Amino acid sequence: MLSARSLFQEIVDNDDSFQLFCSIAASGETQGGWENARIAALVPDGMRHLAPKITRHGADEDKHGRIFNALLRKRGLPPLPVPPETDYTMLLERRGIGLAHDKLRREEALTEEDIVVYLAHSRVTEQRAADQMDMLVEYFGDHPEVGKAIHLISHDEDNHLAYCHEELLRLVRSGYGRTIQRVLRESALAEISVYRDVSLAVMAHMGRLLHWPAPKRAALAAGIHAMYAYERFSGWHRMVSLRMPERLDALGGAPAGMPGPAHTPHERELRASPGA
Repeated sequence: MLSARSLFQEIVDNDDSFQLFCSIAASGETQGGWENARIAALVPDGMRHLAPKITRHGADEDKHGRIFNALLRKRGLPPLPVPPETDYTMLLERRGIGLAHDKLRREEALTEEDIVVYLAHSRVTEQRAADQMDMLVEYFGDHPEVGKAIHLISHDEDNHLAYCHEELLRLVRSGYGRTIQRVLRESALAEISVYRDVSLAVMAHMGRLLHWPAPKRAALAAGIHAMYAYERFSGWHRMVSLRMPERLDALGGAPAGMPGPAHTPHERELRASPGA
């Protein structure tokens, strides 16, 4: 019987599929860390109060990248190059979603509307990340190898999502409501399409590594297409609503002293593990 639990168990149990999974995850998180660091450096003067929170967001993403790389080292596995068709961040940028990397590489201050776009785009992608981590916590939160990492990352993703809700609602009250509504809708509709394509690509790679039979591959592809159909019809609405979170000031700025490598207890534990 196919289930998220059984599929992830197969991926974790096999070194080749685990290597690809962690490599894709580490690359995406590291990319997110770079993006947030650049945005924090380029925040316009009128929004400088957001810079510490954006910096904290980026530091968390960097931390997640290090955790996935530490999981690889624990098994003695090097990170792999990420297949382009599985690069979620790059594919979103190609669809014009979020802030272009060309803009972030310049030394020109961003506009206030750029920050609105960044927060709206983040609200959509952080919803996806939080939902995925909630699922992994439910099924693998007590896994001896990946459970602690999953819990830590899930907590951070919940914080990121809460931060996006809170800041966007403040910007709605400042008169950016129409822009936020438009960007949220555009981002959500593009994201569900990119997520479908990336999911199909990842499952195709996993199928080859794990030697899945054709009927199993077809069933998984059909499930991914069915999820997309649901999200395209109505599910995307959950990604554009805004509500004041229970967890206020979730990012609260950068931690005291910017984090160096493996600054959390879990990261230190992973680095101290055999093969790290």
